[in-house]
Amino acid sequence: MPEFYKIDKERRLVLTTGSGVFTLAEAVSHMDKLSKDPDFDPSFSQIVDFTQVTRIELSADEIRRLAQRTIFSPSSRRAFIAPDEVAFGIGRMFQILRSLEGEKGIRVFRSLEEALDWVFPGGATA
Repeated sequence: MPEFYKIDKERRLVLTTGSGVFTLAEAVSHMDKLSKDPDFDPSFSQIVDFTQVTRIELSADEIRRLAQRTIFSPSSRRAFIAPDEVAFGIGRMFQILRSLEGEKGIRVFRSLEEALDWVFPGGATA
């Protein structure tokens, strides 16, 4: 999965977009790159956009393994944009697994607008 991320230090936000095939190896690689970026702060919020991902190749076990690792703070707000049922279901599974670890700030949405409303309550995006 070719991935791209942008860190907006002013808004304290990481925007991640992916395209093509999403795999465990790509997700782990992205987390490694992001955690080593000098502009990254674990307390930042994140929006992950899956609208350009064409296929997800993750087993249930791989989703569990991915959910066991985090680079964000438990208080970070993280929104996943999932345009189809497969991406939405995987996002929800990840959300549930992270919530079992005490992370309550993950939500899965269908649109960027909904994700922005979650990450920036009260319209703080202006």
